[in-house]
Amino acid sequence: MARMKQKLSGKKKFGMAVCILLILLIMADGVLSVYVYEDNFNQRFESYEPLMLYVEDFEELQRTKYQFPSDKGQMLTGYMYSSGENQHGIVVMAHGFGGGGHNSYMDCADFFAKHGYYVFAFDVTGNDESEGDGVRGLPQGVIDLDRAITFVEESGNFPELPIVLFGHSWGGYAVCSVLKYHPEVKAVVECSGFNRSSDLIEAQGKQIVSYGIYAMMPFSDLYESVKFGGYASTTAMDGFAASDAAVFVLHSADDDIVPIEYGYDIYYKKYKDDTRFTFLRLEDSGHSYVYNDMTYINEFNEAFDKWLETLDYDYKAEENKERFVADKADYIHGHLDRSRWTDALDKDLFEKFVKFYDDHLD
Repeated sequence: MARMKQKLSGKKKFGMAVCILLILLIMADGVLSVYVYEDNFNQRFESYEPLMLYVEDFEELQRTKYQFPSDKGQMLTGYMYSSGENQHGIVVMAHGFGGGGHNSYMDCADFFAKHGYYVFAFDVTGNDESEGDGVRGLPQGVIDLDRAITFVEESGNFPELPIVLFGHSWGGYAVCSVLKYHPEVKAVVECSGFNRSSDLIEAQGKQIVSYGIYAMMPFSDLYESVKFGGYASTTAMDGFAASDAAVFVLHSADDDIVPIEYGYDIYYKKYKDDTRFTFLRLEDSGHSYVYNDMTYINEFNEAFDKWLETLDYDYKAEENKERFVADKADYIHGHLDRSRWTDALDKDLFEKFVKFYDDHLD
């Protein structure tokens, strides 16, 4: 009997040790997940100066600067762009993740401004001219866009015109999801976006740690819920269900940043026969330049690659990092044809966007 009690006691101790070990492993996984999330999605992003666009690059384009508060009191900076007369709507734009704020979309703003629209474009928290030590996380894009639309509607600084939205990548997720909070929006053009914040985490995580990302995602989802409340769980599909807005979805099948199955395919499966929706699937346009005419971009990239081959040092080596950064900037400043660089949009495609907006203003 004594031996049996000792055996049972030993089993209990072993079981407790296993439980403690599992708890510690789960806690470690949770801590690691939060660290990885913060390290990747709570950085501050600034536009790359050699490739920045300037309002002076665009003939007759004018802009007025505004600031408005977001959810934590941080001040966001936005600009109202205009060109010409007879504006009949306002395009509110949402930019992508990681390249700084709205600056790289100024050519998009110029096109819409020259085709009958005011354009309000802003920098999300932690980007360029807006406050914030970091972006905080992907749902912040929806939060800030919510505040931006409200500012346009209620500040008294803008004419009372129908509002439409344009977003790319992270901005594509935002312009669709925000429809849950702004069903009054008339139309949305969404390029290369994703349905929910966890989609981008999954897509990028699989490329880095393969299926190990699935051990981390429950913790990142929980962390987002604590950090962002209901915004964390808001999806593009939620926005579609809450709104009657017309939606134009553009995506390329070879997109390796936001694979097409995380956005376009989901929407197409449910809404392919819905007249509210217009779908345009491309095959080889990638992610970052999905709506551009690639002629000059390819020319410049080819010339840049040839320049790399002429360098007399290993530009990938850590000890040459600062030197290469300076040399690269000098090369771009000296060789970039700014007139062609600022005129790289696929104009036929953007004319489709404008017609889509025009057709759904009433």
